[in-house]
Amino acid sequence: MSIVIAGEVDFPPENRDAALAGAKSLIDMALAEPGCRHYAWSADPHDPGRVHVFEEWDSADELQAHLKGEAYRGMLGHLSQYTILNADTRKYRFDLREPVYGPDGIATARFLSETAA
Repeated sequence: MSIVIAGEVDFPPENRDAALAGAKSLIDMALAEPGCRHYAWSADPHDPGRVHVFEEWDSADELQAHLKGEAYRGMLGHLSQYTILNADTRKYRFDLREPVYGPDGIATARFLSETAA
């Protein structure tokens, strides 16, 4: 079962790019942790102060280890220098993963395992 962290962090627009640039080494550190599949923070092209957060972890135990670790603590300290205006991040637990595109190359919202039943 994987866990996804998704959300947004808002900064004053003049602080966003510096906050992201300075976070790169901490993001790299998180990516090297056991169970981390994805760890991406990116600038919103439509909101000059917003950063989108996307993380994927193999398990709750590995996410918990990250939340107690150096990369997470370092990120909290780093971001606090840039005046966080709002932060809304959520965690999602997944028990089924399938591709968006079926064997026919057509995108579908349905899970293929639903149509096989």
